[in-house]
Formats: sequence, structure tokens, C-alpha cells
Amino acid sequence: MNKEGMLEKKVWAVVGANSKPDKFGYKIYKKLKSRGYTVYPVNPNYEEIEGDKCYPNISALPEVPEVIDMVVAPKHGMGVVEEASRLGVKNIWLQPGTYNDEILKLIEEKGLNAVQACVLVELG
Repeated sequence: MNKEGMLEKKVWAVVGANSKPDKFGYKIYKKLKSRGYTVYPVNPNYEEIEGDKCYPNISALPEVPEVIDMVVAPKHGMGVVEEASRLGVKNIWLQPGTYNDEILKLIEEKGLNAVQACVLVELG
């Protein structure tokens, strides 16, 4: 699936979301919300972000997201890809700096779709 196809999906999880306005995890979470997406923040270090409940992992979400937006280093992303595969999430959006050969290989092995792009740029 390409970028446009993923952007048509309406339920997203932002792994690495945070409450720091200068960080990408915050900017991406806010941008998706402002565009009408259902967005779940995922970060075990936060109880809530902007008054929204923050979840420790993908499994804890109230629904299975259609797309997972990765805003974490590849070493943290590997487990997220494994979890996504178990839960049936097919689409992984990799922000710049969140992927390497190892994680791309895992995504391919699991038969998942990956897009490597900045969602902030794509949404304008």
C-alpha cells in the first residue's frame, strides 16, 4: 500500500507520541487529530497527552488501528512490528530515522506494508 492509501485509513496509533511541543511525536499526534483522524497515543512513559489517555502498547488500545505511525528508534520499533503482526495491523508508517535494514526486513517477513515518509510533510 502506498502513502495515499494509508492516509485514507482513519484509525491510527502514534508510537512514541509525547507531550513535548518541539518533538515529532507530539507534532504528528496533533496533526493527525486536527485532520479528523482517530489517533491513539502510545508511549509507556505517559499517562495522558493533551488530556487524552496514552496507552503503554498497541495491545492496550480500545480498537486495532489501521495504521501504526512509528516515531521511535528502530530498536524500540522491532517489538512494535511483532505486536502489530500478532494483532493483524497491516500498515506501518515509518517516520525518518525510525527504520533500518533490520526493521524493514522484519516488516517484509511479516508481510506488512511499510511507507517511509514524514506524515507532517504528506499532510502539508
